[in-house]
Amino acid sequence: MAMASAMDLFPPTFFLSGTSTSSSSPALRRLSSISVSGFRRHSYRKLQILCQATAGTEPQSGLSVSGSKLAARSGQDRLLKVPISNIRNFSIIAHIDHGKSTLADKLLQVTGTVQNRDMKEQFLDNMDLERERGITIKLQAARMRYVYEDTPYCLNLIDTPGHVDFSYEVSRSLAACEGALLVVDASQGVEAQTLANVYLALENNLEIIPVLNKIDLPGAEPEKVLREIEEVIGLDCSKAIFCSAKEGIGITEILDAIVQRIPAPLDTAGNPLRALIFDSYYDPYRGVIVYFRVIDGKVKKGDRIFFMASGKDYFADEVGVLSPNQIQVDELYAGEVGYIAASVRSVADARVGDTITHYSRKAESSLPGYEEATPMVFCGLFPVDADQFPDLRDALEKLQLNDAALKFEPETSSAMGFGFRCGFLGLLHMEIVQERLEREYNLNLITTAPSVVYRVNSVNGDTTLCSNPSRLPDPGQRKSVEEPYVKIELLTPKDYIGALMELAQERRGEFKEMKYIAENRASILYELPLAEMVGDFFDQLKSRTKGYASMEYSVIGYRESDLIKLDILINAEMVEPLSTIVHRDKAYSVGRALTQKLKELIPRQMFKVPIQACIGSKVIASEALSAIRKDVLAKCYGGDISRKKKLLKKQAAGKKRMKAIGRVDVPQEAFMAVLKLEREVL
Repeated sequence: MAMASAMDLFPPTFFLSGTSTSSSSPALRRLSSISVSGFRRHSYRKLQILCQATAGTEPQSGLSVSGSKLAARSGQDRLLKVPISNIRNFSIIAHIDHGKSTLADKLLQVTGTVQNRDMKEQFLDNMDLERERGITIKLQAARMRYVYEDTPYCLNLIDTPGHVDFSYEVSRSLAACEGALLVVDASQGVEAQTLANVYLALENNLEIIPVLNKIDLPGAEPEKVLREIEEVIGLDCSKAIFCSAKEGIGITEILDAIVQRIPAPLDTAGNPLRALIFDSYYDPYRGVIVYFRVIDGKVKKGDRIFFMASGKDYFADEVGVLSPNQIQVDELYAGEVGYIAASVRSVADARVGDTITHYSRKAESSLPGYEEATPMVFCGLFPVDADQFPDLRDALEKLQLNDAALKFEPETSSAMGFGFRCGFLGLLHMEIVQERLEREYNLNLITTAPSVVYRVNSVNGDTTLCSNPSRLPDPGQRKSVEEPYVKIELLTPKDYIGALMELAQERRGEFKEMKYIAENRASILYELPLAEMVGDFFDQLKSRTKGYASMEYSVIGYRESDLIKLDILINAEMVEPLSTIVHRDKAYSVGRALTQKLKELIPRQMFKVPIQACIGSKVIASEALSAIRKDVLAKCYGGDISRKKKLLKKQAAGKKRMKAIGRVDVPQEAFMAVLKLEREVL
């Protein structure tokens, strides 16, 4: 059966050229077993290339020996200038784990940009954190040279993250491109972030090339996924490309399609310089390094440049391209992507979205830049050692340069001292930022429970925004409290619809719509409070569906809810860092969990310590820490009972006095454990 399929697809000359099915590569054997109909759209030329890619290749390369030498020579010439009409700027977008980074690796390898000896998996993911987790966190740019029909072309690739929390990185990279490769897993199909990224690309008027990846997998269903893309997204898939980035199948077709279908940048090299900053980072030796796309004009090494938003000017000490490492060049012109090092020491002088122009020949207007990122999740970051506060501030400023979606402001806590209230795009974003601060800047941090921004309507007509429970006005001063709601779309196999609907209902979700996007895949639409989603919602989604479901959400506005402030009192003293804003229906369960955990963690005192969860003055959950009691009757051996009563009465009076003036110090470990518990129960 497999042999018949291969004979139908490939011309007899292929089998006469010394390649038999018994000695063919595993990729070819897998390809021959895939249904013939899945490849009917491919031309004879493409199948011939596919044969060459699977037979007689170098290990892991997808190129013949002569082809790899040609690519290596082409890769070494990638700094040579080409006409603006031969430049192509494109991005790779997809849902998480659909093979973006693997495809980027293969493009770098096939074009000779990275030699086989230097190649490693996730080549562009240069953070240890990215490699450990297997996800892309930062966008990465790379310049490649590709010869198509004896004409050299310059291809500027920007690899993007796939997780919903890093969509701001995707939007920034798309603004610097004219086209995008939409990568879809041939076994998984269209998922939530696939849709979100396509809409971002369409907003930027990009040419989209659909690419079906992982066609070599046994469970791949390319025809079915093509129908899904056409029905759900509405893209024309008549020219979709079938590929396997891992096996090197279809890579040449992708490169050809980039040249043929993605438009070239406009030829505006004669205009005054305007370059858009799409990323930057801080180098301790060279200052701020700026990544930019030249929209108009030219920039040379030694030019005096001007940042239009900050109003600062510097001399361009170094101009270069990313290929994928930094390589110096003398000049960059309209359409090219590169970097500038200008000894910028202040991180505020070169922000993402700013426009670079010449100091002597300024542009009339700056570029539109980027829409400001709106933080969705907030938490407090405090250094364990109070002396590290200045270091934390410097680290946040430098990290904000590299991660424009991060927002922060100073905050003071009675329990944890000085720190910062930080805003993030989601829980994974929060986790990544905390880990980067600890790893890259050697800080030890405590993170408070994540919260959202509430809108408080006061009785006097004022409206205030509150992200910190300690700043919530008293019940007598507030008229109502509104919380942000999100519209969430869940894409799931039909077997898990019930489990997901149950999860959404538990989180105060309002059912809106359910529709089948394919025979066995459904889309469920809910509206639910953002506060219910910032906990373990995503983890629950994955565990209840065995990892098959995906989600995409967007904020739709504020709605009034029955929200209250839950306070924790230890020995009748309020502990502000442990206060939370919760819905009235969940207040008892949250209060009970917190008091029980604190009872386990706080060390016993010489007096009885009550631990209470309160709404205003009403106690809804309580635990008591029994006193350490000295045996004052040990010296009494017999004698009158009145003597024993006198000693006990004296002890009770002493404990009462001690309780009145005594303070309970909540240890740092208790705070950290309770904050971790808050993340679980909220």
